[in-house]
Amino acid sequence: MFNRDLKLFKGFLLSDFKYLMAYSIPLTALVGLYFGGYWLFTTPFYIFVIIPAVELILTRYGVDELETHRAEKGIHSLFDLMLYLNIIIVFGLLIYSLTKIITFEYFSIEFLGLLLSMGLVMASNGINVAHELCHRTKTLERFFGKFLLIPSLYMHFYLEHNYGHHLKVATKEDPVTAKYNEPIYIFWISAIKGELLGAIKIQKNRLKINNNSFFSIYNDMFWYGIIQLSYILLVFILFGLKGLIFCFLAALFSVLMFESVNYIEHYGLLRKKLSSGRYERVQERHSWNSNHIFGRIVLYELTRHSDHHRIAETEYQNLNSIDHSPQLPYGYPTSILLSFIPVIWFKLMNPRVPRDMYELSLKN
Repeated sequence: MFNRDLKLFKGFLLSDFKYLMAYSIPLTALVGLYFGGYWLFTTPFYIFVIIPAVELILTRYGVDELETHRAEKGIHSLFDLMLYLNIIIVFGLLIYSLTKIITFEYFSIEFLGLLLSMGLVMASNGINVAHELCHRTKTLERFFGKFLLIPSLYMHFYLEHNYGHHLKVATKEDPVTAKYNEPIYIFWISAIKGELLGAIKIQKNRLKINNNSFFSIYNDMFWYGIIQLSYILLVFILFGLKGLIFCFLAALFSVLMFESVNYIEHYGLLRKKLSSGRYERVQERHSWNSNHIFGRIVLYELTRHSDHHRIAETEYQNLNSIDHSPQLPYGYPTSILLSFIPVIWFKLMNPRVPRDMYELSLKN
């Protein structure tokens, strides 16, 4: 019976429909909202307990190795539609949460559970999907990506990530490349601050090239501010101060969770600076790869990050696992949990940082 079920499950994981599992995270949030009480902690329990446990079992039975490399899949509407549906899901759950939150006390179990659940949905199906869409070449898809960043109040991510991070990754100039022996709690502060300042700097340079003033209507940062302020005011008008506080806290938590992903994706990895003063080109070895299958599919292959940095425009369904890149020993949820205890994280990861990059970190 077990072998038959495992065979069926493997067949599902090899099909295009496996990415439907990405909806399992918002589904757990919906379950919590429906039943209330301690059920509101279903989402964090699912992400940080169930997924790590399932990944451990699947790794034990070699399921991770089913699809490390594959022929490029045809680009058809199914894969894109799976992304677009997250707009309805994220905003639908957010509105549903706001209608519920006004009945909860600030320091109640329900308020905390819903806050954590919605923040995780906004990180996984919001910022993460926005990350995929913001790399697309079509204007409408980039618009969808920016739209998904509104609840997290992180629209500047588009500028800094596309025009900053992908150029400066694995250098000390990149705010989201965690330094060797840098605790995640310090990284959160430096990353959030660095991404905002980096986006402003990028915007200034882009305006300068086109001979436009920083205070012109061509300043995207200005429009991001207007859009996000309008969102905040609308929440306040419709759901009052409690709804506003909930949205701020959920946005903050979603950003912290996504920056935790940045932390484990690039921890301790550095590029060499050449005699010309430029850095060596970005290679697969400058990002951590993870092929733990459950985390892969619920995050639209974000864990195959080495291949993403190789060619950023590659659609999620066509990303491959790069075997010779640095490998995370566990999937993303488990790795994030371990990073919350720096002494364990350093003991686990420091020996895995390539020797030449460790020596570079000593010089920096």
